[in-house]
Amino acid sequence: MKVRFVSRNELKVKEVKEILSPAGIEVIGSHHKIDELQTENVDKLVRDKLLKAFLLVGRPVFVEHTGLYLSRLNGLPGGLTQIFWDKLQAAHFSTLFGNASNTDVVAKTVIGYCDGRKIYLFSGEIKGAIASSPRGSQDFQWDCVFVPEGAEETFAEMGERKNTISMRKIAFDGFIEFLKFRSL
Repeated sequence: MKVRFVSRNELKVKEVKEILSPAGIEVIGSHHKIDELQTENVDKLVRDKLLKAFLLVGRPVFVEHTGLYLSRLNGLPGGLTQIFWDKLQAAHFSTLFGNASNTDVVAKTVIGYCDGRKIYLFSGEIKGAIASSPRGSQDFQWDCVFVPEGAEETFAEMGERKNTISMRKIAFDGFIEFLKFRSL
């Protein structure tokens, strides 16, 4: 089975391919720039992004959005994580949020799929903490500052092992089941 994925982030496309490949799902990357709606409401953000992607591709397609929900900021930045990250980067992000009395965070992924008639959403989340300083590669956004609950390593330090426990993996597990059911 083949599915189209709209994302300009090559590392994200690679990770999604690694997650979906064992289920026999081939991801076709579609590298379009989509201006994202800036909102805390991630479902609304994903729906908007998905409709824009479908208009560009003209075929069944999926998109995904992943964000951090910091406990000490009452769930911010959530859907606005990219803006925070672009301004702060790893060192400042860790200084502000990894050295506080409360470093608790939830990482959440929402996947949107449109078959041309209907929109379907799938989500996954994992609890963790923000590291006091970046650790591991800083190539893939905030992986270098996110330490999943029960682990001592950041996602960046875990490498591909991250794909067995991540919020993205949890969301894609639901998406895989949906696709398998549709193909019966």
